[in-house]
Amino acid sequence: MGKQSKRSFIEEARRSQIVDAAVETIAERGFAKASLAQIAERAGISKGVISYHFTGKDELIELVVEQIYERLAAFMAPRLQEQEEREEAGGWLRVYIQSIAEYMADHRAQLTALGEIFSNFRQRDGSPRHGVVISEPIYATLEQAFRKGQERGDFRPLDARIMAVSLQAGIDAMFAYWNAYPEHDLVAHAGSLADLFEQATRAERSPAPEHRARGH
Repeated sequence: MGKQSKRSFIEEARRSQIVDAAVETIAERGFAKASLAQIAERAGISKGVISYHFTGKDELIELVVEQIYERLAAFMAPRLQEQEEREEAGGWLRVYIQSIAEYMADHRAQLTALGEIFSNFRQRDGSPRHGVVISEPIYATLEQAFRKGQERGDFRPLDARIMAVSLQAGIDAMFAYWNAYPEHDLVAHAGSLADLFEQATRAERSPAPEHRARGH
């Protein structure tokens, strides 16, 4: 049992190594030119090693996307949890937007690779493998967060699904702009985007009771 567990750990480490090499190769050469042979060369292994762990480029690319999102989620989770414990009204919006920006600011190759994959990775019929349709889990999670904020009185009456889609679209556009203009201040952009959504969703507060008291 111990030997099997060690072997599984080694295999997972090798797969992660191949994923990292795939990210760097796709980011540098583009999706179409990132062959398995080039990825293997980047990883310092033979192409046969990749073939041992993956049935082909499609399976490898799917794992690349999965692992990038897993790493991003692991970075964001403790920050969102800390905000939740503080129970600041609507504070998760700012933490969510800025955490994504902070992670990608330090992992630009991952963002570039995702852009290449989303634009060029296709089904056999030519339709995109990634896009709005497969973003449903993201929309559902954001929608639930907006609804929870409404229940707590943090957010005004709004369509939670529309806000979820709009928020994700704003984040995607932010990264697309940063990718096109590398000198752009991504963190500052994220802060302004957070300001925008906080102001757009904030619940109106009733006047303080003391105002009525002064009238007597």
